[in-house]
Amino acid sequence: MKNSIKVERARHDMTQAELAERVRVSRQTINAIETGKFVPSTVLALKIAKVFNIKVEEVFELEEGD
Repeated sequence: MKNSIKVERARHDMTQAELAERVRVSRQTINAIETGKFVPSTVLALKIAKVFNIKVEEVFELEEGD
């Protein structure tokens, strides 16, 4: 699964720690999602999209084989 969290964070001038605080997870969790090592739950994916005020499909995208 691909994601654009890093791009959206840059667009909103937000650190991993700031995003993590807003969605109530650790900074390490945000890092793991960004690098593709962890797939977030539906609830967490929705919370992240809400922080950026965009649709979840604009943040997360399925890849071939997902």
